[in-house]
Amino acid sequence: MQNPFDTPERRAFRDSVARYVATEITPHVDAWDEAGDVPWSVHEGLGALGIFGFGVDERYGGLGFDDVFMRAAFAEELAKCGATGVGAAVGGRIISIGPLQKLASDEIRDAVLADIVAGRVGSSLAITEPSGGSDVARLKTSARREGGDYVLNGQKAFITGGMKSDYFVVGARTGGEGLEGISLFFVPADTPGFSRADMGPKMGWWASDTAALYLDEVRVPARYLMGEENRGFLSIMGNFNYERITMVAIMLGMMKVCFDHSVAWAQTRETFGKPLIRHQVIRHKLADMSARIDMIEAYLNQICWQANEGAMPVAEISKAKFSASTALEFCASQAMQILGGAGYLRGNPVERMYREVKVQAIGGGSEEIMRDLAVRQMGL
Repeated sequence: MQNPFDTPERRAFRDSVARYVATEITPHVDAWDEAGDVPWSVHEGLGALGIFGFGVDERYGGLGFDDVFMRAAFAEELAKCGATGVGAAVGGRIISIGPLQKLASDEIRDAVLADIVAGRVGSSLAITEPSGGSDVARLKTSARREGGDYVLNGQKAFITGGMKSDYFVVGARTGGEGLEGISLFFVPADTPGFSRADMGPKMGWWASDTAALYLDEVRVPARYLMGEENRGFLSIMGNFNYERITMVAIMLGMMKVCFDHSVAWAQTRETFGKPLIRHQVIRHKLADMSARIDMIEAYLNQICWQANEGAMPVAEISKAKFSASTALEFCASQAMQILGGAGYLRGNPVERMYREVKVQAIGGGSEEIMRDLAVRQMGL
């Protein structure tokens, strides 16, 4: 549908991402998904398009500006490759870039940020632990001060891209219980005492690794503390709003993949003497899918506009995320019904989208938590 907030610059950016995805990514996603890996040249290719540079100073290779519409555009177009594990593999660094730009010292930024933004190296935000994800107040990884250092101990889990990341932004408890006792630390992957392990096969996102991190007396200089002690997590809570907007855009792209493949199949497949698309029951499925796509797209455009205006609409972002995941689940299910047995075969984008619905409904804040957050943000 038409975006009333579109501009020539936004269209040009979306077109450049779409062209790169169509030529350099989509033809290879089946092989990459089966191999469980994405060539590093893709990280660098997307870095050259600027997708890691939003909100980052130009001196570090960033764009020098932010635009939430463009953030959403690259996420949607990348999802249209039909394998969102590719986006997870290359985009895992994005949620760590904001804290590095905002909170890291000049020393850290000068040393690593340009390489991360260019896609030459990887980085990850490490908050989630085996004992809890969205309930960050229960975080158990600790950091104690010893002279001019901090010593970190604990475990992290479900860290997207963590097996290949060179640098980590790690949340650790330096104070009392709750969110106010958490600090953030810059931890290079080659620091003594730091180790990691792949968490094994997953339902979806095969092209992206998922890591467990282990910190055993990991000693970092006190200057690697990012931001104020005990206030690190509070200072990046806004970071998760961008993540959730991006996830809504990803789900929009996934819904469009399901719809487009359903239409293409229905136009060529014949049953009972006529194309599938001429059967009313199929046409109604397509209508229902299209309606949900339009609603999510309109909602996303309004949220992007409001976020650009400076007032982050947290309640609306939360509602959009669980609305998008339920709409995506519907579209993926309907697409599977339209394709029938063909949709159940490996290598079919619809089969892959069906498997990758649940990570969108859980990651970045589950549907249940998003509903609760929305109501609280509404003042109820």
